[in-house]
Amino acid sequence: MPLREDRAINQQLHSIADTDKLKSSPVNQSILKIWGPSRLKGNISISGAKNSALPAMAATLLSSGVCRLRQVPCLADINIMGQVLSALGARIKHNTNTFTLDIDASIINHHEAPYELVRQLRASFFAIGPILARLGVARVPLPGGCAIGARPVDLHVRGLQALGAEVHIEHGMVNANISGSKKRLQGAKIYLDYPSVGATETLMMAATLAEGETIIENAAKEPEVEDLANLCIAMGANIFGAGTKRIVISGVPKLHSVDYTIIPDRIEAGTFLIAGAITNSDISISPVVPKHLSAVISKLQSVGVKVIQETSDSLRLLPSEILKSTNIKTQPYPGFPTDMQAPFMALLSVCSGTSDVTETVFENRMRHVSELNRMGANIRVKGNHAIVKGVPKLSAAPIIGTDLRASAALILAALAAEGETTFQGLQHLDRGYEQLEIKLQKLGAKFERVDLVEENEIFQASI
Repeated sequence: MPLREDRAINQQLHSIADTDKLKSSPVNQSILKIWGPSRLKGNISISGAKNSALPAMAATLLSSGVCRLRQVPCLADINIMGQVLSALGARIKHNTNTFTLDIDASIINHHEAPYELVRQLRASFFAIGPILARLGVARVPLPGGCAIGARPVDLHVRGLQALGAEVHIEHGMVNANISGSKKRLQGAKIYLDYPSVGATETLMMAATLAEGETIIENAAKEPEVEDLANLCIAMGANIFGAGTKRIVISGVPKLHSVDYTIIPDRIEAGTFLIAGAITNSDISISPVVPKHLSAVISKLQSVGVKVIQETSDSLRLLPSEILKSTNIKTQPYPGFPTDMQAPFMALLSVCSGTSDVTETVFENRMRHVSELNRMGANIRVKGNHAIVKGVPKLSAAPIIGTDLRASAALILAALAAEGETTFQGLQHLDRGYEQLEIKLQKLGAKFERVDLVEENEIFQASI
């Protein structure tokens, strides 16, 4: 069962600016075959955080110099964001061997982000803050909803208006401009009705070049927000309080070049810890920031496994033969992350007893349940609440991933299931996990990525 290299990731990302190579991707034409149950062992290398790298790429538009970002994962989402920046005039070089991304935004000659790119990646909307702050005008399409629920941009818009921008929306386009001769945003006090990560990041970036002081109250406290603030500080911004509910930004006239390393991906790290737990395996992960995983570690210990800190940036999971039920409720950081809800539900499906899962962040994030039930899980859903009754084992089945984290959950379930699972939905998985099956195969899992053209008739017949 040989494993095929991910050609879309490894070959097409050598130059993000080369958009002709990126219009189509073989990832979308592949399926995974997974043979279980697996027993894993070894160390997993955690990639840079996608949810930090994307806003960091947008933040480089604030700089008039060349910025180098390190530990940038090779993902489809990074690919699209690179195309957005290129369309705005930035010059980009991505070295996939060293995981570095060089962005030269010294000349930004376009203020409109292309709709065909923004519709593929919600995070590309983050560019509106830097473009507006840098050029005084920005046109960015509304990103719309997504598979896990609506993520409205009203908090972004109201915040930019508080900073002095004139913003109006028509024909699906957000039009923003700064009136007056100075063409600079003005510091303001902003209260967010909800601690939105995206709105906090957009407004924080915009405020770095504003005139005067900006205070963001009820700000998101996620590690990715703090990482973005640290990047901006390294470029010369004055930001205080990132990682708390109150962020203060004193605007500066311009930002300079930077060489910055993205933090490890806490969601990828949590996913691999769950992989160890669901397969009753002893695994280690590094590099990580252990405090970023506190909520996930606490719940893993509740089900009966042990997670120990071996070094300052590495964790080891010690498995348990008996897994116990527990309850989870998603919350903004430092609470249990919504991105871990689906993967953790896969684990709960094989824990003895009954677990309650409540999703409070997104209204449509239970779409993985029907597929887990196809594999033998016993899960009932009402709205954003699920009751999970543990079963002794899962069974292989043809399954389909509907979004990024749902896909990860199904891969975890397949690792523990008996038989050959056929998984479709790699276009979701490859958005947020860098070579997931390759890393798991190194631990002993059995995967094969197969051309969907060859398997499509068999797969469709089976479902």
